[in-house]
Amino acid sequence: MKSKESTQQIEHREFEIPMEAFGQRLDQTVTQLLPEFSRSRLQQWIKKGKILLNGEICKSKTKVSGGEILQVTIEQEQQGEWQAEKIPLEIVYEDDSILVINKPIGLVVHPAAGNHNGTLLNALLYHCPDLINVPRAGIVHRLDKDTSGLLVVAKTLQAQTHLVNQLQDRAFEREYETIVQGEMISGGTVDEAIGRHPVHRVRMAVMKNPNAGKEAITHYRIKERYRGYTCLQVKLETGRTHQIRVHLSFINFPVVGDPVYGGRLRLPPDCDASLKQFLNHFKRQALHARRLGLAHPENGEWIEWEVDVPEDMQELKRLLKEHTEEQS
Repeated sequence: MKSKESTQQIEHREFEIPMEAFGQRLDQTVTQLLPEFSRSRLQQWIKKGKILLNGEICKSKTKVSGGEILQVTIEQEQQGEWQAEKIPLEIVYEDDSILVINKPIGLVVHPAAGNHNGTLLNALLYHCPDLINVPRAGIVHRLDKDTSGLLVVAKTLQAQTHLVNQLQDRAFEREYETIVQGEMISGGTVDEAIGRHPVHRVRMAVMKNPNAGKEAITHYRIKERYRGYTCLQVKLETGRTHQIRVHLSFINFPVVGDPVYGGRLRLPPDCDASLKQFLNHFKRQALHARRLGLAHPENGEWIEWEVDVPEDMQELKRLLKEHTEEQS
């Protein structure tokens, strides 16, 4: 059994500030010397006295001359009061820096109001207790509770900073598979800002005034056509909350089973009893994070993974295909 307690990790580093740094602020110089950590984190360490200049505590705005000795205490501190829980994980890939999970349907990623336990974060802490020292236990992006598929987790502060930077630079490749209501003719792109719904605050919505939301770009292409439905391959350029679900609903092709943005179920013409029953009981969004690609935070090597859709989506595709063939 894995221990639920983690040990605090402390590392000491020492640098001589290069002469060409003359006149720079201390936080600028430290960021250049320790690029694996975010600037905000390094500023916190300066403030807490974990970064010393010639053995003395200084402020972030202190100007350096070059030649000084910089002493850094890297201390990964416990980030929360979360509890480790023995929850099965489907691990697709793992090394010293990252962990890639195939998240099942129904698993909440991060504890929140109403979901304090039984989350992916709790499971990660059981599998790797030292993740308590990394903010959000290394989780850098999320999937909705009922969306399945690939998620990457950072196992160190350095890896987390690297992955977050990739996300911000839109360097991740995230490909989803989904089944939508309606027969699409061709693929395309939705470029519409998304923000919090002005009335229903738990929902997101496309903003008529782009300045009221955040930029959101979704690319989609047809993977397979059915009678009354379409299977799509979707790529995210940005990563807004509920982005795929909101955008596809906006263009009137809502994701099958979506309880928030799906609207009224549209049964295909001449729908047989088995397909009708299956569709009526499909109560989660038919959305799966199928492929994930990124540059490895240690060596920069491009690496990617792919996992097939879960059984309920496979069965839905089978029934839709059979119905389409029978009607043709």
